[in-house]
Formats: sequence, structure tokens, C-alpha cells
Amino acid sequence: MHIDILTLFPEMFPGYLNESILKRAQEMGKLSIALHNIRNYAAGKHRVTDEPPYGGGGGMVLKPEPIFAAVESLVSSSQSPLPIILLSPQGRPFTQTVAQELTRQEKLVLLCGRYEGVDERVRQHLVTDEISIGDFVLTGGELAAMVLVDAVTRLLPGVLGAAGAAETDSHATGLLEGPHYTKPAEFHGWAVPDVLRSGHAANIARWRREGALRRTWQRRPDLLLTAELSEADKAFLAQLAEEEVAAMNKKSADQN
Repeated sequence: MHIDILTLFPEMFPGYLNESILKRAQEMGKLSIALHNIRNYAAGKHRVTDEPPYGGGGGMVLKPEPIFAAVESLVSSSQSPLPIILLSPQGRPFTQTVAQELTRQEKLVLLCGRYEGVDERVRQHLVTDEISIGDFVLTGGELAAMVLVDAVTRLLPGVLGAAGAAETDSHATGLLEGPHYTKPAEFHGWAVPDVLRSGHAANIARWRREGALRRTWQRRPDLLLTAELSEADKAFLAQLAEEEVAAMNKKSADQN
């Protein structure tokens, strides 16, 4: 996969993109990233990229000309249509499903907004998608772009090393991921569950599945409405519901 990132601040990216999994993905040839400074596509001596909004109001708006010029330089060298994604708090929510969807693209263009955003003509006539990483506002789209690149890259085949490693992550199966343990077997008197040291693959798999169900039930029960659940899963959730009712009844009795 190749990703072009359009930004006014390309210096923000190398420290993150050239470390850890992202560095390895690039060394493996699974990922290539090109940073493009939008200012380089602005006309005039001062290369102005932003102006006050028509009609007044605070802040500055990114001008359409340099953005169009930057994207058109990429489109002209591409053999196929490019997905052009604007990182924006007004975009569709970024989820694990969206990340998986984007892995099917050979190339992506990420446009990082700044200030009060971009001229509306960029939205209407240039970008093909808008993505938001959450219901909050950042100073610019650079952090959002890094989040998107990270989430998509780790889903590319072979990047994580172990086969199927990303398939058990939180949200990959519609559930949150359950607890994990490593050495030492005991720490401050807290022991690793015996089942994880038993070597019984089926029991370990079921323990992990139930751990994921329990954590999702406790922290994100809304996810259970759309997750694919087996009959065993449903039975375990019914057990959790009974435990919760029993705990509430006990608490009420103790208070009385």
C-alpha cells in the first residue's frame, strides 16, 4: 500500500511513522508513505495557504488552489482513481471495519485540515471521503492521519508477523479483547490463571472468548448488539446477567 499525506506540517510525521510496526512495514515493502507540504503548491512569493472566511468570523480557512494543485499532481501520475480522504471532525466515524475497508485500496491520499477547516469547494469537488477519529476537535488532521495509517497498516498481511494476530484485537471480532498475562507466573501474590498454563488449547480458547465477552459486557455492552455470538456465547452472557442481578440484590439487601 502507498499513502500520500498532504499537510502544512510534514515535520510532525517522521518521528511516529519511522518507528515500531510502521517502520517494519516500510522495510518489508508492505507500506510506502510520501509527505507533501501543501505550501509548496501555493502560488506567489509568500505561498499563502489560508485566508479569513467570507462573511467574517474567527480563524482562517485553507484555500482551495494549493490543495487542488497538490491532489492533481498525484492524480495525474496515478493509473487509477485515488481515494482522497479528508480528516475532519465532520467525517464518518473511523472504526476497525473502516480500517479493514481501506486495506483493500492500493493507494490512499490523506488530506490534513487545519485552522477552521478547508474551503467548502474542496469537500464538494475534490475529496471522495471524510473520516473522523472521534467527536472532538484537534488543531489539525495530522494526528488523525497518523491514527488512520497505524490502524490500517497493522491489518496488512504479514505486518504483525504472527498469522492472524490482528484478528483477535479489540473490535476485530465485534468484541473488546480479553485479558492477557505473561511471566512471571506470580507477581505480588497475583497468579496467572491456571487455565492459561494448562496447555489445553480448547480450554484456553474458551477462557479467552469468555474474557472478551465479560470485558465487552462490562465496558461496551452496545457492541454485543451487533457481534456474532454462538449459543455458548449467549449462554455465558445470560450467566453474566444473572450474576449482575444477584450482585445488585445483595447490595440492596446489605444497604437495608
